[in-house]
Amino acid sequence: MRIWKRVLLLMLVVIATTAGYYGYSFYEFAQNIQAPNVVTPAPPDGGAATKAAEIPEWDGQERVNILLMGVDRRGMKNNGLPRSDSMMLVSIDPASKRYDLFSILRDTYVDIPGNGSSRINSAIVDGGPELAMKTVSQFTGLPVDRYVITDFEGFKALIDAVGGVEIDVEKNMYYHDPTDKGVYDINLKKGVQQLDGNKALQYVRFRHDATSDYTRTERQRKLLAAVASQMKSGTSLIQLPSILKQVAPYIQTNISSMDMLKLSALGLKLDTMQPGNYQLPPMGMFRESHKAGAVLIPDVDQIQSFIQEKLEPPTETMQQEDNKTDDSTDSKDSTRM
Repeated sequence: MRIWKRVLLLMLVVIATTAGYYGYSFYEFAQNIQAPNVVTPAPPDGGAATKAAEIPEWDGQERVNILLMGVDRRGMKNNGLPRSDSMMLVSIDPASKRYDLFSILRDTYVDIPGNGSSRINSAIVDGGPELAMKTVSQFTGLPVDRYVITDFEGFKALIDAVGGVEIDVEKNMYYHDPTDKGVYDINLKKGVQQLDGNKALQYVRFRHDATSDYTRTERQRKLLAAVASQMKSGTSLIQLPSILKQVAPYIQTNISSMDMLKLSALGLKLDTMQPGNYQLPPMGMFRESHKAGAVLIPDVDQIQSFIQEKLEPPTETMQQEDNKTDDSTDSKDSTRM
């Protein structure tokens, strides 16, 4: 009996130590990524920087919308703000345990509050992540007050930290980038393969298709969904402290530590196999124009209706029809038996 008490005590010590280690790793990570690791806003008039708006604590029950931005810091000078190379809005519904990904084409021509009309990816250059969130919120009709930013090196670090990600590369991809002495050249072969950070970055950056940025954003959503699914695996969870430590220097967010903890807990329950994947603006809801270079002029009202339709939970009528179908199938099966 005494030996079982010792075993139980040892197990409790191990559990407490492990929980403390994971808890401390997460707390340290949350504190580090709230620092200006990627974007350091420079006041346009040389005065004091504008203070970020206070974000109310998330109750864990309401839908939350988070703007994900991948920025290109190449060629930045004098503390200038980087260009937004990719923008995604992830909308998470705790009730249905579902998330939806909306890729925003960077050539979408929208109103940027206080700065006139321009490509949506210039919002972060004009006013940092705060203005980018305000612009996306106005464009989509959704409340957006949380963001996560990383850059090329941060993206590579994340993929490498999780051990790479398996992707079916649709075709051979090659592009020589003349601006970086070959550092960001793209050279991928067709087929299913395990991509490391460098190869994964090539995959999501390639845009030399017939449909250019449309196909590129599809690949970005595809890879992000694969990473989200992999992060739920037992191996990745065990490696979590190491993963957090490796990616922290390359990530910046305004999500509080408490909200991050709630989102992490919810993330383990999310359906990562069938997320909603959409492009904004969708085909047929914009027109092309060359008045400010090659840009897309969106039908904002139509797009906002599209978004609301995609985020609506299944109606009671649809659920009843599904139940009837299930009952009918069960009845046929029982008849056969």
